[in-house]
Amino acid sequence: MFALYESYSDSFIVPNLEVKSQFLSLESTIQELPLQDFQIASSYLGKDIAPVFEANPLLPGVILRDRQDKLVGMISRRLFFEKMGSRYGIEMFYKRPIEALYRVSKTDISILPGNTLIVEAAQKSLQRQPELLYEPIVVEIEANVYRLLDVHQLLVAQSKIHELTSDLLKKQTQAKAIQTEKMASLGRMVAGVAHEIRNPVNCIWNNLIFLTSYLEEITKLLSAYDEISDSSPIINRIKEQIDYDSLQEELAETTQGIKLGSEQLLKIVNSLRNFSHMDESKKKQAYIHECIDSSLLILNNRLKKGIKVIKNYCTNLPMISCYSGQLSQVFMNLISNSIDALNEKLAELDLCDWQPQIEISTEVIVRKESDWLTVRIADNGLGIPLEIQDRIFENFFTTKPVGKGTGMGLAICYQIITEKHGGKLKLNSLPGKGTEFEIMIPIV
Repeated sequence: MFALYESYSDSFIVPNLEVKSQFLSLESTIQELPLQDFQIASSYLGKDIAPVFEANPLLPGVILRDRQDKLVGMISRRLFFEKMGSRYGIEMFYKRPIEALYRVSKTDISILPGNTLIVEAAQKSLQRQPELLYEPIVVEIEANVYRLLDVHQLLVAQSKIHELTSDLLKKQTQAKAIQTEKMASLGRMVAGVAHEIRNPVNCIWNNLIFLTSYLEEITKLLSAYDEISDSSPIINRIKEQIDYDSLQEELAETTQGIKLGSEQLLKIVNSLRNFSHMDESKKKQAYIHECIDSSLLILNNRLKKGIKVIKNYCTNLPMISCYSGQLSQVFMNLISNSIDALNEKLAELDLCDWQPQIEISTEVIVRKESDWLTVRIADNGLGIPLEIQDRIFENFFTTKPVGKGTGMGLAICYQIITEKHGGKLKLNSLPGKGTEFEIMIPIV
């Protein structure tokens, strides 16, 4: 006859039932909790079970098996003594197979896979009928392998996880506040630097306009002298010494170079000013393309390592009401991640003919309920493993080595897009092929 335990009470030892919070996490499952393994053949008599329950007051129930070692059901400690203590209970069940008590009771049992999250199991347990709330749960560790979980232990574990969740939420709130203050401080510093750079650049630019005008006048005068046929021998000698013809050409090129440099500095200053608006309190009308271009200009030094940037900009993209500084932060973060991914692929693979690239596309999507402005930032890097894609926007989650990332970048991007702008931030990635982030912002 099949039996995991004989009828002697000392053949069953109750394990340590203390739930230690240091071993629990938000992803803990019920198979990590103290489970009890009390199983007998359903043909055993009620008198065989009673001594075990009496000797082990924390034992929540017993699992019943048939002759083929298949699960028949489960009888809880509460139900066993309730039936035995009822009128005629001893006569009916004490010397009869325990299966008879099980058939008469007709109680529904809860069977959950061992990989069920503790939080989910607690919710399902509390959704049962009132009379079944404290019935133990049958945990299926693997095919045809079952254990018992005391509901009290489950609820204690759930409360521990609730504490962990509260602590994590507190840490997340503090981290976000610190990060927000850091970015606001950075914005103020950048605004100050941009202001200090802008003043001398404006001075150079304005003086360059006058300088160009003066040089044109001087060039006219020198051209008039050149038309005089009887030039002085002294003047001709000086012209030869200073290479007069080349000097005229180089002077124009130098002036043009100063002009181009000043224009580039002004662009950088304007980009820094756009980036510095991260602590703005009200939304303002802005062009998304300017926010993207500002981010690219700031990251230009990192993009010089052979990375090709392809812009597929929508030609009639409207202005939108937004926090332009915060959106610039999002674009900079996503583009920076793409650069990291491309550099990782370059470091890991020996690809001589591979062209690392970032493609940025914008478009307007017209739908019945509302119109959306869409920005897609895609790279052809290593991609993101499928098993972690669902967690990519979680706080403190990072795939970078210790010290290389805080795990807050994408979480803050997600918050800015979804909470601040009522939009959507989606991830599309194929491992080995690349990653695309899609930003959707409603056009109000």
